[in-house]
Amino acid sequence: MRRSLFAELRRRNVLRMAGLYLIGSWLITQVAATLLPAFEAPAWALRALVMLLAIGSVPTMMFSWIYELTPEGLKRDAEVPLEQSIAHETGHRIDRMIIATLALALAYFAVDKFLLAPRREAAQLQQQAEQLQQGQKTAGDAAAATAQAVSEHSIAVLPFVNMSEDKANEYFSDGISEELLNLLAKIPQLQVTARTSSFAFKGKEIGVPDIARTLHVAHVLEGSVRKAGNSVRITAQLIKAGTDTHLWSQTYDRKLDDIFKVQDEIAAAVVEQLKIKLLGAVPTSKPVDAKAYALILQAKALADQHSTKANQEAIALYKQSLQIAADEPRAWDGLAQVYMDQESAGDLAVAEGSRLAREAVNNALAADQQNATTNSLLGQI
Repeated sequence: MRRSLFAELRRRNVLRMAGLYLIGSWLITQVAATLLPAFEAPAWALRALVMLLAIGSVPTMMFSWIYELTPEGLKRDAEVPLEQSIAHETGHRIDRMIIATLALALAYFAVDKFLLAPRREAAQLQQQAEQLQQGQKTAGDAAAATAQAVSEHSIAVLPFVNMSEDKANEYFSDGISEELLNLLAKIPQLQVTARTSSFAFKGKEIGVPDIARTLHVAHVLEGSVRKAGNSVRITAQLIKAGTDTHLWSQTYDRKLDDIFKVQDEIAAAVVEQLKIKLLGAVPTSKPVDAKAYALILQAKALADQHSTKANQEAIALYKQSLQIAADEPRAWDGLAQVYMDQESAGDLAVAEGSRLAREAVNNALAADQQNATTNSLLGQI
């Protein structure tokens, strides 16, 4: 059965027609792949052509099986007697067509390989170079636009470096930095980067311009703190990030009791150097007993560790500071935050943690109802 079917396929020139159709389809698709992009044809055009050629193969093979070309024209193969069939002559014609098509395909391959392909590659390289130049120009324009978009009244307060002989005093330098940040944040006309973002650069050797670009600010305030007993030396410097130059620098040698005056002076200097026009006076720090203030800063540094032991030690220090300054909102706010952390960590029952945190916040509100940190904690509770 298989032999007779194969022999019949050969006799009716179905196999030859299949070969001719395949070679012709390949040649058509190759030419189309070259010409369609030149006419900016959509990407689906070539896929549609391939699908049409694939679908067209079925009726072509069926037509070749059913019909035969005779001197009188097309006739159904079943109606043509074998002695009158000229299928073998038609087969020779198809063979010549296959050879001619193969020659065209070979010629096209040679032209495409040695003439068209180098031109296409050169055009692609030129296009890539133009795109690269355009991309660089766009990136440059975007960088320039970003630089212009940064407000001149924007600043990041970096953690002041602890220059004390006792490295345990680092809590004090961090506290001074955060107090300055909070003080400057009270100026509506000044954009101040959040503590989390600024303190992320603590201890890292990164240039000021790079930090400023990352934080999207025009200025950076940095400095150092040296504490020895009741004396403290604070050096602060305001840097213009764009030129990496100092706008202002000052060193303060004071007693701990004067620490808040130093913070106020630094804030006033920043306002003056950035030429900020205020509707009112420059915000000032609320003074507190120096011993209580040191305890508060130390407690906050411990609370930032978010561990069970550190939270317990922080609570003890906050309570010691409150024995010195019972109406200090910073201490009450710190206590509330630690109680909330203990509740979140499971070290306190929810009801107990919420109760203690609310009591601390209420005491803070009694001292200062307008305190933003206190009201934020109340909202969290």
